[in-house]
Amino acid sequence: MHPKNLHNSPYQFKELIEKHSALETFVFKNQYGNKTIDFANQLAVIALNKALLKLHYNISSWDIPENYLCAPIPGRADYIHYIADIVAKENIQEPIKGLDIGVGANCIYPILGSQIYNWQMVGSDINTVAVESATKNVNANSNLVDKIDIRHQKDNANIFSGIIKPNEKFHFTMCNPPFHASKKEATKGTMRKLKNLGLKKNNLELNFGGIANELWCNGGEALFLKRLIKESVLFKNNVTFFTSLVSKSENLPKLEKQLTKLKATHFIVPMEQGNKKSRILVWRF
Repeated sequence: MHPKNLHNSPYQFKELIEKHSALETFVFKNQYGNKTIDFANQLAVIALNKALLKLHYNISSWDIPENYLCAPIPGRADYIHYIADIVAKENIQEPIKGLDIGVGANCIYPILGSQIYNWQMVGSDINTVAVESATKNVNANSNLVDKIDIRHQKDNANIFSGIIKPNEKFHFTMCNPPFHASKKEATKGTMRKLKNLGLKKNNLELNFGGIANELWCNGGEALFLKRLIKESVLFKNNVTFFTSLVSKSENLPKLEKQLTKLKATHFIVPMEQGNKKSRILVWRF
């Protein structure tokens, strides 16, 4: 993990339970005698997230609708810290402003960005329930209301258009795109996760959560990112750095070729959380 990520050390379950007592129900000792939770149980992960947000990020109230993606906070914090490194090199004097494409019902990236670095954040999503939930999470915490703006993308054909206002400036955009190209592919991915955890579960939605636009879209990650890059050209004067997570390394060559063709400067930032490897694609015009 990023050296500034406070989740580099094991979870402090005693302190977390003191902040959010409901977590205690899900905590147990594993075969090595260490306290943990069942990370395949969405309710357990939600309880852990609530405790982490209360203990470390001064968020008193947070929740998501049933079956929506419950984002693990440590990995999300990593993305935020790496963006901070990128932006810091610009020696920007004014308040930093970022845009999270596909904010989701959880609103985790804007929350972390505002609470860790005091950034101004905008979160956009095409799903109305996600927008309503993200807005509710913001309004439930007085320390977020003036820092986070949630916007609804009403046009399936657009990503930035309709969200970035004329003459509006962002120091960065970020995105955690849908991984899969279909529900079938997403289900296979979930089954691999369950197998890696050594668990057998029947109700996939209950365990990992995630609705269609969060987990899959036509063409999967590769096509979504091609669209994102293509549309970013139209907003090159509005945004300093465009960024996105890329989960599948095999997608990188074509994306880099597209960026080169568009005369965009680009680079890749590797990310690792335990056994999970990912990377951030960064570009600018």
